[in-house]
Amino acid sequence: MVPVVAIVGRPNVGKSTIFNRIVGERKAITAERPGATRDRLYGKAIWLGRNFNVIDTGGIEINDAPFLSQIRAQAEIAIEESDLVVFVVDGQAGLHPDDRMVMQLLFQARKPVIVAVNKADNVEIRDQHYEFFELGASDVIPVSAAHGIGIGDLLDRVIDYLPEKTEDPYPEDAIRFSIIGRPNVGKSQLTNAILGYQRVIVSEEVGTTTDSIDTTFMKDDRQYVVIDTAGLRKRGKIFESVEKYSALRAMQAIDRSDVCVAVIDASEGILEQDKHIVGYAIESGKAMVLVVNKYDLVDKNDQTMVEWTKTIRSEFRFISYIPVVFLSAKTGSRLNSLFPAIEKAYGNYERRVSTSALNEIISEAMLLNPPKEHNRKLLRVYYATQVKTKCPTFVFFVNHTDSVHFSYQRYLENRIRERFDFEGTPINIIFRNRE
Repeated sequence: MVPVVAIVGRPNVGKSTIFNRIVGERKAITAERPGATRDRLYGKAIWLGRNFNVIDTGGIEINDAPFLSQIRAQAEIAIEESDLVVFVVDGQAGLHPDDRMVMQLLFQARKPVIVAVNKADNVEIRDQHYEFFELGASDVIPVSAAHGIGIGDLLDRVIDYLPEKTEDPYPEDAIRFSIIGRPNVGKSQLTNAILGYQRVIVSEEVGTTTDSIDTTFMKDDRQYVVIDTAGLRKRGKIFESVEKYSALRAMQAIDRSDVCVAVIDASEGILEQDKHIVGYAIESGKAMVLVVNKYDLVDKNDQTMVEWTKTIRSEFRFISYIPVVFLSAKTGSRLNSLFPAIEKAYGNYERRVSTSALNEIISEAMLLNPPKEHNRKLLRVYYATQVKTKCPTFVFFVNHTDSVHFSYQRYLENRIRERFDFEGTPINIIFRNRE
């Protein structure tokens, strides 16, 4: 399990800016208006070789104000789900009465807490951060998220608190696949159909499954682990009581998977949230199979499957390499088509290609379609090599990394896919200067 760090604090103390610094991208909305961050945001971070997930919460405030009940609920969920809490306070404003109230909430959670004194942009404020030791935390670290000051010191302390890596309980060759999707698309029913018995509760009520359930089983002399996850809803609804832990746990289930089986409801069609769920799995670098469930409810003719596939390719343009399986978990119709797709996606997910074959196809691609000048520089690829599997990652050593246009990177990826079978898995291309 990947450790989780929650960032909490009053509104407008700079939590989202610290979050952006830690995950290395502008993922959270930052604004000078208190309460701008209403939804938890999730990001992946790495520091000194340790991987962890980060949750950015809305502010916690004791008095009533718009959104505060939802924000407090989300923060409490984040605290409950985390291994460590970074409590952000405002160094310019000084110790606030609400900070003490927040700290009481954190002490009740019995989680380790690091106090980050933000906005410590000058020496005077950094020298005054000692007043925050009154909160009772043993670690009080002055930082300036806006300028990046002290973030390294903060992360050093963060990884000191993270739990040690646990051993994988499953054999290395076991295929781990999670079943993900919106609530009520038939994930639990599909799990039961796969296992052949009622392992998990199936209900018509939205939000029945609120945790991830691992089940190991054998099929054709191969061990599998199926992870049935709670449905992911739009973030604005995460705080609802029945769903309060499901989104983060589903994302953790994706992190533990080799293959994600993304389920959509044929009776409802493709919704925007389906795209968000699929996008998260792809960003996590996981292989994938797209399942159109409840296919028994669709009026069919000899062109129905073709038309559905066209629609899926149009709506999910960024995953044209993902296989599509049509089935009915309820009736068992076409269920036998799922495992060949999972096995193929997994096989390609751990595929390795030789350096000579890779460089041959790259040289040929660049001869057929030479790169155009970008940023006043012309791309030259010296050589390429695959550096990892799961997901397949290639490093291209070039003359200038900023000479690579995104469209040419996509062209090179497509050429690799034409030559080597990577159906069902994303591939990652990294450009590095030869030096």
